[in-house]
Amino acid sequence: MNGADSLCDTLLAHGIDVCFANPGTSEMHFVAALDRKPEMRCVLGLFEGVVTGAADGYGRMADKPAATLLHLGSGLGNGIANLHNARRAFTPMVNIVGDHATYHLQYDAPLTSDIEGLARPVSGFVRTTKAAEYVASDATDAIEAAWGAPGQIATLILPADAAWNEVASSAIGVRPRPLPAQADAARIKEVAAALRSSKRSMLFLSGKALRAEALELASRIAQTTGARLLAQQSNGRMERGAGRVAIERIRYRAEDATADLADVDQLILVGAKEPVAFFAYPDKPSTFLRPDAAVLELASNREDLLQALQALADELGVAAGARPLLNARGEKRIPTGNLDADKIATIIGGLMPENAIVIDEAITSARDFFKVTHGAAPHDFLQLTGGAIGIGLPLATGAAVACPDRKVIALQADGSGMYTLQALWSHARERLDIVTVIFANQRYAILHNEFKNVGAGVAGRNASTMLDLVDPTLDWVSLAKGVGVEGARATTAEEFADLFASATKRRGPFLIEAMI
Repeated sequence: MNGADSLCDTLLAHGIDVCFANPGTSEMHFVAALDRKPEMRCVLGLFEGVVTGAADGYGRMADKPAATLLHLGSGLGNGIANLHNARRAFTPMVNIVGDHATYHLQYDAPLTSDIEGLARPVSGFVRTTKAAEYVASDATDAIEAAWGAPGQIATLILPADAAWNEVASSAIGVRPRPLPAQADAARIKEVAAALRSSKRSMLFLSGKALRAEALELASRIAQTTGARLLAQQSNGRMERGAGRVAIERIRYRAEDATADLADVDQLILVGAKEPVAFFAYPDKPSTFLRPDAAVLELASNREDLLQALQALADELGVAAGARPLLNARGEKRIPTGNLDADKIATIIGGLMPENAIVIDEAITSARDFFKVTHGAAPHDFLQLTGGAIGIGLPLATGAAVACPDRKVIALQADGSGMYTLQALWSHARERLDIVTVIFANQRYAILHNEFKNVGAGVAGRNASTMLDLVDPTLDWVSLAKGVGVEGARATTAEEFADLFASATKRRGPFLIEAMI
């Protein structure tokens, strides 16, 4: 038994049985150890951003960590953008990064780098294991850190000699999953008193407060007290659709978000942060609340949000019969004619199968998808959380691995999709049940809008060449075919509806290039 074997055994003993990987020379002994453990599912990503994004999607849907396997600092660097997104989604993940053998570092070989320095900004836990005999205990510490509420990335750096050196075979010390803290009783009383006042109140939710059971409690509290409900703009996972609580997200644009909060006297945070603008804009505010509005925190996302809402309901005397405000089932309507983003949203909302998982990285094109699909079949909704584009296709990969019995629908902008196109290959190799919808507007539409919003003027030739995706024009059907995914192009609403209906009735990956 070597250090790599003890690492693999430690992962499996704690229920971590999926590893998304893009290994190199330094990781070959861990690859060999994984090969000796058929109970570990190993999923290859052809780019490290696919690996880290897939581990994010898996963690969000499985509510437990996956492992990643990355090659040295350069491999970690390639995966950092989606580790950033995963950190913002509070996704549990055990991020394993190989390193040179400890005695080889002194020679400053070409791939030598400061791996810990790269890992810290996107990790809640970073450790380099010193020798093979410490691998199991270091891995156990990393797993415990990843599990900790609300979930975080734990990066364990594994030198090659710590992997290949032998260790005495011994039992793995399995630690229980740490429980989230209970919300402070004094804060619950303070919030209850605020809600009893005549002030206009809003419950602002994120994290596990956006799961169905917690949302029903929040809605019952809102119905009893007259408070409003609103979700953060970007959230790791929401349970929504027909029969679930009706809740909107705060809007993206600063002007719209300010309007959403204009009549709020007191904002009560439930696993959320006080909302701020994504970027600074000349002569526009960075925060959206009125200066005289109060901010109270019921519970942070490190605390048990369901327990906090239940305790608040009990403190307020919310009757068991108080009914939450739920979405009604929407009318199935199939539009016709030229294809646009609104028609795509309407069609998907009408034809979406029960219990689907929707991945949204359609950016500008799907901005109205959320409000159009309140009455769609019940589904989970996963978003880009950290703003680093290129998450959609990998996120779908991980969600489909975590939930093989559920249809995954990936809403993907064409520009951001090109960042991690390689994920489609993983969709094909793993036979994942994913329908990918490419919103093919052949431009970085959000950047055209941002060019105007920041007051940069009118885009000329040079600016346009950096914001458009033509000359040559992307051909997503051919790109998908090249990596083993069947696809077809839709130019009308009728064509899109036919393709989407067919794709949801079959298993396996399928891509629709929607020309809008």
